[in-house]
Amino acid sequence: MPNPAREPTFLPLTMAAANEADDEGARSVRDRAESADRAAADCWLALVAGCTSGRQALVDRLHDLSEATCGYAGTRWWAGRGSVHGTRVAAAEHRIDDAVREGDGAEFAEAFIGYDQAVATVVAHVRSRVGKSVT
Repeated sequence: MPNPAREPTFLPLTMAAANEADDEGARSVRDRAESADRAAADCWLALVAGCTSGRQALVDRLHDLSEATCGYAGTRWWAGRGSVHGTRVAAAEHRIDDAVREGDGAEFAEAFIGYDQAVATVVAHVRSRVGKSVT
């Protein structure tokens, strides 16, 4: 995991939530979160420098993370009872995409907070569902 004292971290809640679970689905979410976090840091530096490089890579990594989160939650839950969470994740992902295209650093940072919270909430919810079914 990135060292926040040395470089920006954009998905701390998601990575912490995925680290708490120890199963294949959580590992997939964590791996994709780490990849998305690196892409976000690169994109952030590009935004600050006024460059356009790295933008598509971030959009692709976020999509991969959203897909992994959906897979972890289960497509049936994601489309049913969890649809409000899926909508939040998709809306936050879209907001980041808009901020990247517009080169708006403040919106980028705000949008990442929402995305991180939305994905971490899904991961935590899945962990609580799994815990309930075990006991």
